[in-house]
Amino acid sequence: MWQEDRHQRIRALLSTLQRVSTERIMADLGVSRETVRRDLLDLEALGELRRVHGGAIKPADEAPIAERAHTRVKSKTAIAKAAMGVISSGQTLFIDAGTTTSALAEELAKLANLTVVTNSIDVALKMRGAVEQQAEAANEVILLGGSISDRAMATGGSTTILEIHRFRADVALLSPVGIDPRHGATNYDHEETEVARAMVANAHRVVILADYSKIGQRSRISYCQPEQIDVLITNKKAAEAPDFAALKKKVARIILA
Repeated sequence: MWQEDRHQRIRALLSTLQRVSTERIMADLGVSRETVRRDLLDLEALGELRRVHGGAIKPADEAPIAERAHTRVKSKTAIAKAAMGVISSGQTLFIDAGTTTSALAEELAKLANLTVVTNSIDVALKMRGAVEQQAEAANEVILLGGSISDRAMATGGSTTILEIHRFRADVALLSPVGIDPRHGATNYDHEETEVARAMVANAHRVVILADYSKIGQRSRISYCQPEQIDVLITNKKAAEAPDFAALKKKVARIILA
């Protein structure tokens, strides 16, 4: 059986069972324990599963954005304020959708002469509200086209990706589901991940905004390796996370808010 066929079968088992043992995979695929071990390592590296003792489980989904909006609000606000120190007037910024980037938009709205390119409807509205208060040097806000996501008030899909590639941003400010030393910034949703990956590819610098609870966490799909991150902005409490020291060695700069 070809490797990709094995991977597809393992994905199907996880989709049905949520948790699958090494023995079950060996029996269903008719392969050795060592082959299963290699396949699970490959799929874990892609963020599609999490290995546990005796087998693998599906990675946890992220809570809906409406629910996340009410969690760790002070931590996210502190990160947003700290992010002001890495942004300069006249810059073009990519911003993806998330509760931390929504907090960022509230801070950015106090500035002027920025070009903000975003797929987040919430970010766009918060930035646009500041235009009425500014007589000169107003911020330009560009909302990327595309299909509106079921998970968040944001655009996504092929149209959104094509539009991102039209721009070259000075800074991409992104908020992942998790960040760890091995896989970097990761996300759960495929469309959200592709948006973030395109923003990384078309930005001069990458700034990751992640509250302390995301440090050492890993979701399904990686979109930015630790070495690609120019600045990680998180909370002081993040220094207590087991993976923080390893992450600090790989990320160029960490700011603790």
